[in-house]
Amino acid sequence: MGYSMKESISLRFLYGTAPGRLALRFLIQPKVSKAAGRFLSSRASAWIVPYYIRKHGIDMTGVEVPKGGFSSFNAFFTRRRRNAFAGVVSETGDLNIFSPCDGFLTPIPIHGNTIFDIKHTRFSLEDLLRDKALAARFRDGLALVFRLTPANYHRYCYAADGTVLRHRRIAGKLHCVRPIALREIPVFAQNSREYQLMRTKSFGLMVQMEIGALLVGKICNERLTMETNHVHAREEKGYFEFGGSTIMLLLEKDAVTVRKELYTRRNEGGEIPVRAGEEIGEACQIS
Repeated sequence: MGYSMKESISLRFLYGTAPGRLALRFLIQPKVSKAAGRFLSSRASAWIVPYYIRKHGIDMTGVEVPKGGFSSFNAFFTRRRRNAFAGVVSETGDLNIFSPCDGFLTPIPIHGNTIFDIKHTRFSLEDLLRDKALAARFRDGLALVFRLTPANYHRYCYAADGTVLRHRRIAGKLHCVRPIALREIPVFAQNSREYQLMRTKSFGLMVQMEIGALLVGKICNERLTMETNHVHAREEKGYFEFGGSTIMLLLEKDAVTVRKELYTRRNEGGEIPVRAGEEIGEACQIS
């Protein structure tokens, strides 16, 4: 999976010009996003699928294709892939933490002042979580940020075994998460997002958060409908509808060590390409 720092002309227009920013004010409204979502879930959008596969070079190996093909673009975008989160488990077993999705990983230390600086955008962890006390729990810990591109598989899984203590949904404006947007607007602090606070078996407290983006009308966490609040690593949690999106894991101080081999994969933007279900780290100590 490659990554280019060259942004599209449309994004340069939207985020880099006065007329574009006026248009953006219209595009980020929830009603617009919902209307786009309705179209992409209709049969009228099915013609986009073969074009999209060719444009992004999407590997359809192992994809579950319905009889008669996909009924809409979103049916394709939220496609299931056989053994999507299988991965490879090391001898450390349940001491592993796994990538929740296909995408590009950036590990970021959480310093004492709990201020992030991601792609030239500064925002506080407290603003992100809307919870001062919870943000303090992750002071001097680690954030693992996973950026999904439109070409990625958009179903995701749990990163570790644990018990869900709390679920929170935060409404917000929907913005694109491409780098050019990050230079202009504090994207993560404004986007709609959902997160679960979990007590994990090997890593202590952990937050797993899904963040929406421009024209992503829905974050679908299907797992929330089940009766038990215990979850398993690499168990499917949910999916994003159309758009580039982000997943974040927040871990406490000295909870996890990221595999050193991953850093040899870094692309020109400093991101690490990862696959859903892949082992990305190990517990520093049993919590």
